[in-house]
Amino acid sequence: MLDGGELDVLTGDYLAELTMLILGRDRMRDPDLGYAKTFLRQLEGTLGTALDRGVRIVTNAGGLNPAGLAAAVRSLAARLGLDVKVGYVEGDALARPDALTANAYLGAFGIAAALDGGADVVVTGRVTDASLVVGPAVARFGWGRDDLDALAGATVAGHLLECGAQVTGGNFSFFTELPDGGHRPGFPLAELRADGSSVITKHPGTGGAVTVETVTAQLLYEVGGPAYLGPDVVTRLDTVSLTQDGPDRVRVSGVRGTPPPDTLKVGVNNLGGFRNSMTFVLCGLDIPAKAALVRGQIEEAVGKEGLEFVLARTDHPDAADTEAASALLHVHLRDGDKARAGRAFSAAAVELALASYPGCTLTTLPGDATPYGVFTADTVPQDAVDHVAILPDGERVPIGPPTRTASLASEPASGESRPTLSSQADATPRGSTGTTAGRPTGGDAATRRAPIGELVGARSGDKGGDANLGVWARTDATWAWLRDWLTVERLAELLPETAPLTVERYELPNLRAVNFLVRGLLGQGVAASTRFDPQAKVLGELLRSRVVELPADLTPGAPS
Repeated sequence: MLDGGELDVLTGDYLAELTMLILGRDRMRDPDLGYAKTFLRQLEGTLGTALDRGVRIVTNAGGLNPAGLAAAVRSLAARLGLDVKVGYVEGDALARPDALTANAYLGAFGIAAALDGGADVVVTGRVTDASLVVGPAVARFGWGRDDLDALAGATVAGHLLECGAQVTGGNFSFFTELPDGGHRPGFPLAELRADGSSVITKHPGTGGAVTVETVTAQLLYEVGGPAYLGPDVVTRLDTVSLTQDGPDRVRVSGVRGTPPPDTLKVGVNNLGGFRNSMTFVLCGLDIPAKAALVRGQIEEAVGKEGLEFVLARTDHPDAADTEAASALLHVHLRDGDKARAGRAFSAAAVELALASYPGCTLTTLPGDATPYGVFTADTVPQDAVDHVAILPDGERVPIGPPTRTASLASEPASGESRPTLSSQADATPRGSTGTTAGRPTGGDAATRRAPIGELVGARSGDKGGDANLGVWARTDATWAWLRDWLTVERLAELLPETAPLTVERYELPNLRAVNFLVRGLLGQGVAASTRFDPQAKVLGELLRSRVVELPADLTPGAPS
């Protein structure tokens, strides 16, 4: 990024819910830690180049200890013989005696104050990911708290950049269509303008691509309803307009913002206990009976409490090799007692090798238990947080809360299901019976049987214990079909694990997309989840692989 072309600010997003848990455990061992040490290693070879080129660096790698990382950056610069001005932002850490970590998601104005104070490097703790981009924009254009549309536009740019190459073709549904086949996508950059609009692009000569579809994919990542909540602005994702502005250039415009809530989100991490897992290979005949035998034996050995058995039917009938003929039985144990979850459990599993089902073997060796964390979200009033920017000269600049806030109304969903209720949408859900969007759905229309992914792309991810699943159509005609066809009820048919959960459905017509928020799919969150896909990263590709009756007049192909 520093060598490849013009750049004013280089941002680095190092924090996730799981990262905060890891940093919390680091700080338990050493109070001087709690920041992302990898940032320092990367900075060692790049700080001189950044200073020479006048590129300012903004990062949330400060984690739980932004002051500590700021001091470490100064020490690094001194060792390298460089003169660097470092500012940092604090106030996100909250005193919660019952929590390992508790951090409010701060906004962009502390970052802007540090840049206005002359900082070459700005270090923060927990800010929203988008704030790393919004802060430099506030400093450059002089936006105030009431410039809501501009703040919202920059928030969208920040959301698009926060996952790096994921907006330039990384993890893209149609990766085979990329110029380099998705082998080495370049990192993105945003050209921000004073009205909050932007162009997403990348340095010349780098891989991947920047298209309306790659941008759409990232825009749908880890979002809920159209109202994208932030500490400085509520960004209306249903107002975003994306247009191709030339090769590898997508213009983002039309974004509207409304006043932020009067509360800040707080991420809380606690140690939940200890966990361990063992995996049995079940080959050939009588797979369910073999799994039942293992279950009974393990429960007799260690007790039923905290055990979870997941049978993955990866086996194929009449297979010619062992792997194709085998299913996997994953056995998980979570417990507050490290001894029970540790060797007592894994040894009991291994000891079945000569005394269980025919062909008993495991893919895992006996091991000790490891601690796991539980993430929960809370809120605090905006004015209850001491948001402060510490300038390079040591001056402390208090950052006041927004002057105008709004209470949050419940976001209307275009469809919703609950565990024991029917859909909360219209009495006759779209696509259920009759004719919708001029297309009969009762079986009279010509169809062809094919995977959904021939017509649509998808991007999915985690939001605490919830999962999001965004699906976009490649053409207007496909959107007319998708909008009516992919209801909450049909999602439950295609992905049965969503059926017993609360599922919210939101439409984003500007993007030709629908977004589903699946409540509770990930249980207590990523660190505690025992799912095969604990962060719901492959949920979208699973949906795209389902074979259904597609309208015959909708054919695969590039977007229009």
